[in-house]
Amino acid sequence: MDLKWVSVIYFFSGNKAHNQTYRFIPDAKTWREAQSYCRENYTDLTSVRNHSENQQIWSITTRNSNVWIGLFYDSWQWSDQSNSSFRYWRSGQPDTQDEKCAAVYMKDQGQWHDEKCEIMIPFVCYQNQLLLVNLTRTWKDALKYCRKNHVDLVSVLSEEVQSWVKELAQKASTDHVWLGLRHTCTLNFWFWVSGESICYQNWAPGNGTGGEDCRSGERSGAVGSSGGQQWVSLPQNQQLNFICSIY
Repeated sequence: MDLKWVSVIYFFSGNKAHNQTYRFIPDAKTWREAQSYCRENYTDLTSVRNHSENQQIWSITTRNSNVWIGLFYDSWQWSDQSNSSFRYWRSGQPDTQDEKCAAVYMKDQGQWHDEKCEIMIPFVCYQNQLLLVNLTRTWKDALKYCRKNHVDLVSVLSEEVQSWVKELAQKASTDHVWLGLRHTCTLNFWFWVSGESICYQNWAPGNGTGGEDCRSGERSGAVGSSGGQQWVSLPQNQQLNFICSIY
């Protein structure tokens, strides 16, 4: 089975960046098989939140294919339970009670048809770039968890990534959420554990300015789960949720 990246796409709606990449899977499967495959290997069958995203999905698929998306008939809900009222049905669709799964039709410029869920066609999965882990860990244990199970603790290198982090942090069960941001007492500066330079910054007032109190050990960076989701300096032994990069 030849699986390859067709395109990696970051979607924007207005000024809001979405924490996703998309993958076109050319192998034909039923809707349920496609859903299972996406959940096992990525995040889920793709949701579509606006016309721009629909056009992007249409553009990465082969033009002679119809492809499953994550919409199915249970009052037409998305597979990942995301909340979106956007629909792009072709005129006259959906048109039958026996066809309970949605597909993007290439020959209709990406408009949607309802189909019998048992037919076998290609499909589009999506993969989140970042993952909120609702476990409570010290900063070092959070770092180990991310590197063992995913890629790393998140590095926030731009305003776009900060917007993804902000969206996830709001779902945390702790007041702050660990980032991959670390202070060295020996050299007295902050750095990302991924090795990236700190160019973009979003520190809360009085944080990240140097001169950290190292008497209780090294300090680490976290983002607030409420308010403006700014960064703060905290003792590394606090138990917090954390965000992993997974791609």
